[in-house]
Amino acid sequence: MTRPPTAAQRRVIDAADPVTGRLRGTEAQLAALVKRGLAFRHPRPPHDHFLTPAGHRIREAVPEVPEEPAAPADAVFAARVGGEERAPASGPARQREVHSAWQGLLELRRMTHPDGAMDRPCGWERAHLVRAAALALEAAGHRPEGPDGPGYRVRATPQPEAVAVYAPDTDTLDACAATLERAGWQAGAYTEPRTRARYLLASPRRV
Repeated sequence: MTRPPTAAQRRVIDAADPVTGRLRGTEAQLAALVKRGLAFRHPRPPHDHFLTPAGHRIREAVPEVPEEPAAPADAVFAARVGGEERAPASGPARQREVHSAWQGLLELRRMTHPDGAMDRPCGWERAHLVRAAALALEAAGHRPEGPDGPGYRVRATPQPEAVAVYAPDTDTLDACAATLERAGWQAGAYTEPRTRARYLLASPRRV
């Protein structure tokens, strides 16, 4: 069985950027994580280090015996998908968090696409479809459904690489479609046969 990371390594992993997985630490700490397959060093300057899928799994896992009190759930950034029971407060601080997360995602696109393109989704977005689509919408200023009133809702679908986006009216739905297309997604409007509710079926564009 693979040994768990040391306390110091776990702190570096836990402090990784929540969107890009970019790491900060000493050269020795980062080299040790690379050796264990929990991080990789990007081949292009500035040669930053990022979590591998194995590193992400460790970061997202809840330790059986926390070494220190866990941070509250709202201390870690998460895009609003709409309809949350407990949603972060809106305002300038939230806007800054969303803007920072979106810029980090664009940088991840640049770093992980062979051609450095930022106009289409990357692997992280394909692995986190609902969160990625919601981030694109929230970063563009769309309001999610919540205590403040109606808004967009992003939900998973049985279809591979596709999410459903609901909105309270046609104009909002059209605006969400335009935003997702600008963010590198393909979006088409459909009608649910039973409820007649209109929704978008959106998927990340590959080219």
